Amino acid sequence: MRHLFLLLLLSFYISGCKQNKEQTEPLTVMYLAPQNIEYSKGFSVTHHKTYKEIKVTTPWPDAKNELTYILHPKGTEKPFKSNEAIFIEVPSERVVVTSTTDIPMLEYLNLEEKLVGFPHTDYVSSEKTRVLIDSGKVKELGKEYNLNTEMVLDLSPDLIIGFSATGDTKAYDLIEKTGIPVVINGSWMEEHPLGRAEWIKFVAAFFGKESDAEEIFQKIKEDYTQSSTLAKNVESSPTVISGSMFKDVWHVPGGNSYIAQFLKDAGTDYLWKDTKKNGSLALSFESVLEKGQNADLWIGSGNSTSLQALQEKNHQYALFDAFKNKTVYSSTLKMGPKGGLIYYELGPMRPDLILKDIIHIAHPELLTDYEPYFFEKLN
Repeated sequence: MRHLFLLLLLSFYISGCKQNKEQTEPLTVMYLAPQNIEYSKGFSVTHHKTYKEIKVTTPWPDAKNELTYILHPKGTEKPFKSNEAIFIEVPSERVVVTSTTDIPMLEYLNLEEKLVGFPHTDYVSSEKTRVLIDSGKVKELGKEYNLNTEMVLDLSPDLIIGFSATGDTKAYDLIEKTGIPVVINGSWMEEHPLGRAEWIKFVAAFFGKESDAEEIFQKIKEDYTQSSTLAKNVESSPTVISGSMFKDVWHVPGGNSYIAQFLKDAGTDYLWKDTKKNGSLALSFESVLEKGQNADLWIGSGNSTSLQALQEKNHQYALFDAFKNKTVYSSTLKMGPKGGLIYYELGPMRPDLILKDIIHIAHPELLTDYEPYFFEKLN
């Protein structure tokens, strides 16, 4: 009888251990789901048994060092010691972001309720997040390069998703000393439009939303790919100029920029497509006029709301055929309730919509029932 009791006790113990193991094991992996990166060149993901390593290789122009983030499940010990890596327990429950481009990513992942603070909240255009801001659930944090540190500490976020255009991270460094981890989103450095959109996978990793991000990205990729394939069958490609004057310089997208990629995939002939430049080219008005005076289209003309307003900025704009023929298009006319530009907020997340806008402009016969989302013609 005693032996039977011991056997029963042992079987219950083994069964309990097995159940407990089955219950606890997923906790070490459920927030470390595998991720495949297809287009983005600015970050990589390496999977390990109990943690995930994310490296941001191009956080800002001319970055000398990559940034390393080690993600491990909340409540577990750091998997190893390092003075270089930033360790982050996941999933995050309270987050501060500093760029409007992060807002759509949170919303597409149904994470907007996790947002507790943002600098320059007037820049946010999304209706869903504006409701949270107006109700006081998302706090105003000042300027992105000079965050209100006291307010950030009061909010006690699990994570801050920042960005830097120059490599200046002083504001973030100060906050990190308090124990709040900061990660840098370098999506704006990507050359391919789908590479920018794929950074939703970067954001998702900190919240255990990897599978959702993959599904969202694949839908955007499919839509983009189908549209670009459609544009490859065109018989002729309209010539295109882009950009506008700022003071004495006309900034046009470089041939390796994501904007040039849009124009290529839309079946247009971008006049600076052969320049080996990722960002923008700084040109004189005369050089742009010489090359682009007879261009069919002017796509991306700045923030002027009409041809007259555009001409008031520089009367010589009227020399371009695109101006004369009223084929000038701007993406900066659609604004949120507080003046934020919707193109800059949502555009990086929805390159498929931008591409279809440009295809509709250049080849209206291909998308006859399509209503442009971002771009509008100046009248």
